[in-house]
Order: sequence, then structure tokens, then C-alpha cells
Amino acid sequence: MFTPRRGVSCEIGLGADGEIGDITVMSSLPPPITSEQLAALPPEFQTLLRAVIDYYEGQISELKDEISRLKKTPKNSSLPPSTQHPHAKPAPPEKPSGKKPGGQPGHLKHSRPLVPTGQCDQVVTFKPEECRRCAKRLRGCDPEPLRHQVYELPVIRPVITEYQLHRLICLGCGASTCAELPHGVPIGQNGPRMVAFAAVLMAFFRQSKRRTALFLETICNVPCSTGLTVKLQNTASAALEPAYQELVAALPTQTAVNADESPTKEGRLKAWTWVVAAAHFTVFAIRTSRKAKVIKQLLTEAYGGVVTCDRAKMYLWLETIQWCWAHLKRDFQAMVDAGGTAKPIGTELLEHTAELFRHLHRARDGSLSRMGLNRHLNRLYWAVYVALEDGMCCTHAPTAATCKELLRRYDALWTFRHHLGVEPTNNVAERAVRHAVIWRKLSFGTKSAAGSRFVERLLTVIETCRQQDRNVLDFVTSSVERHFDYSEHPSLLPGV
Repeated sequence: MFTPRRGVSCEIGLGADGEIGDITVMSSLPPPITSEQLAALPPEFQTLLRAVIDYYEGQISELKDEISRLKKTPKNSSLPPSTQHPHAKPAPPEKPSGKKPGGQPGHLKHSRPLVPTGQCDQVVTFKPEECRRCAKRLRGCDPEPLRHQVYELPVIRPVITEYQLHRLICLGCGASTCAELPHGVPIGQNGPRMVAFAAVLMAFFRQSKRRTALFLETICNVPCSTGLTVKLQNTASAALEPAYQELVAALPTQTAVNADESPTKEGRLKAWTWVVAAAHFTVFAIRTSRKAKVIKQLLTEAYGGVVTCDRAKMYLWLETIQWCWAHLKRDFQAMVDAGGTAKPIGTELLEHTAELFRHLHRARDGSLSRMGLNRHLNRLYWAVYVALEDGMCCTHAPTAATCKELLRRYDALWTFRHHLGVEPTNNVAERAVRHAVIWRKLSFGTKSAAGSRFVERLLTVIETCRQQDRNVLDFVTSSVERHFDYSEHPSLLPGV
């Protein structure tokens, strides 16, 4: 126990793992010295004692700030969930049902449908020769035999095409002329599908260059090295550049987007993976800056649509934004965790947030009309406003500052009310960036700017193909084919 200030004592509980637990503040103890006793002391003692008190109060204030920082979790701050170790997460509040994991008795069966017999590569017929009871010889055919199909992988052997370029000598002048490769034949030893397959292994399945080379050698029987995977990566990156730049150019025309960013590395430099998700496509960009100039380059400074984002400062230049209510929920939880006068403010705001999501879910499943939703949102609009005004008068400085900031741009909390297609959360962008975060944790970022261009282009293709229900390997293969024969590139724009 220690005394943080006169008349107040504080207990800090430590968990089994050494983390800071609950903080209990008790103000029932008398102050160590009263104002009358202090006034009765000699002036030099008063000055010395006040200096000592001020010093220790400053130390205690710093310790309290450090405690608040250590108590931050993904549930009460903007820290990403990946920063918390899985074992550090509390157990779910739901009581165990007692059922065994997996499918329960009576659940609907899901089985793989049989392929039509005509589509099978081989059909093997078996007929019984004699009766199992009397042993008489059996003849005829079963019109509906029991069908049993077995899937098997063939031994993968690459298709090798040899192009023989003859050099002939002219009988007239004696000059030699060598034939040229046909249009579209790659100069290297790898065809379009091989290049696309290696790129998809590295990007979609998040394999390292060494493991990609190992897979191509051991499974596909294609000689490969880590140096060759870099060449394949650069080829795929160049092939996808036109489609990527086309999506970047289309971003400013979108009426609503979701934006987010996540830290990464580019060589020795700190970088960020930016994601801007539109309705039908998503663009990734890796930059060594987290400033507003990056989003200005992607959307242009004249962008007039709605951007759903967190409360990061680089988005404040935008005219119309929608602040993410999932992030606001974490801020309100931080108020509750702070305790004291901040706790009732945070509790009330959390209750309003829960009610907001409850009405939105009802409107989404059709049990609440749009008119009914607007009626509830109008009431919540003023209820949250009043709660934030009360929070500005809170003695807890961080809570008062948060409430003041939210009130300064209060309409940014409710932009979704007036714009169809705008979500109140930034979950679209956060789900899109999840693949990039996992890849970054496995690869520790990129080594060069060329590697960053490969990552941002492949991430863009992967997420956009998912949104449009397209095959990633087929699109990358088509892009590499067009790159080799210098024809028009395939597009990821909807309707093109």
C-alpha cells in the first residue's frame, strides 16, 4: 500500500502472471498533516515540506499514468487484438454447455456430392459371381449400383515445351538468320501459370520464398531456388501493376470507403500497410509514412465521399467521415476501467452503444423498419450527446478529453444515418487487413520497395477477387499471359 496524495490510500493487486490487477482507492484515512499543523510550522519547514509533498505527488502521478498505460488492452483501447497473447485473454463468460465438441447428435449431415459417372476419369465395375446364400451363379446388371468414388492426386509433372530456334545461312549473301520466339512465349524458363502459381503460394498462402521453392521442387517437380522465386515475384508484380493502378485511379470515384492502416517493416524502415475498401474492390498500399498525405494521394484532396475510419488524426482533413463505433466502444470501456467519476459516464455510454447495435441488428434482419430505426437513432443521438456533455465535467482528465473531442465532431458519429451503404463500424477494413497482418507476422515485413509493391498488389488482387467471387490463380495467370504477349491487361473493376 502507498499514499498517492494526502488523505487517499491505494492498493494494487497483482495477478498470478505478475500483471497489474485491480486498483482499490480508499479515502477514509485521515491526512498525514492538517493545514493548521502546517501553518504552525516555521516558514522554512513549510517550504521544505511543501516541496517534498509536491515531489512525491508528481512521482505518484507518473506512476498512475504508467499503471493506466499497462492496463490498456484491445478491449479498452485502439490496440489491435494481435498485440495480446492468446493465453492472456480472459475466459469467455458463458458457462460450458457440457456437450462434446464437434457435431451434435441429430445435426444436419453434410456430405460431398457424387460426381456424375460420365465425368469420372475411370469407372471400375464389380459384380458378385455367386449367391451369398445358395452359391448359384449370378448374371445380369444392377440398374442402380452402389457408387463409391475415391479422389486421388496424380503425380505432378510439369509440361515442358521446347522451342528450337534454327539459324540458317543464306546461299546468296552468306548472312545467317536465326528464328525468333513466337509472340507471347516467355523469355525465361517459366510459363504464365508457373509464375502465377509461385506468386499465389507466397501471397495467398503466405509461404516464404524458401518454402515456395521447396514446394515447387518436391511437389511439382520443377527445379527452383530462392533466387528464382524473387524473379517470379517481380514478374507477377509487373504483370499486376496495370490492374492495380486502375483500381487506385477508381478510388476517388467511390461514394463510400472504409480505411485503416497497420504497422509493418520495409527493410530497416518502419512502414504501414494502408487499406481502402470500397463496395466492390479493395486497394492496399505500403508506405513508410502514416501521415495524412498517404490517404490524400489515394483518395485525392478533392474527395467528396464518406470515409469510415477510427479517430486517427490523419483522417480529420476529410469533409465527411464516419467514426467507428467499435472503436468508440473500446474508449467507453476504458472510462469504466478507469473507475471513479469516469465509471458512470462510461457505463451509460456503453449502454447506449449496446442499444444502438441492437436496433441495427434488428433493422438488418428485417424485424425493425427503417422508420422505426430512425426513431430510435434520433433518441440515441440526444442521449449520447447529454452523456458526453456530462463526461466533459468529469474529474478524470482522459475521460473529459475524450468526451470533448467527440463533441467537437459529434456528427461524425452519426454519418451513417443519412448515407445508405455506410456502416457505423470499420469492420470491413479491419477484416480486409487481417490477411496482411498475419502475413507480416510470418514474414516480418518486406526487404525492399520492390517487395512492398509485390505485397500491396497481390493483397489488392486477393481481397478484390474475394469480394467479386473470382479465382485468384486464374486472374493472376491471365495477367501474366497478357504481360508476356503485350496485350491489354485484365481488369478488376466491376462491369469491365
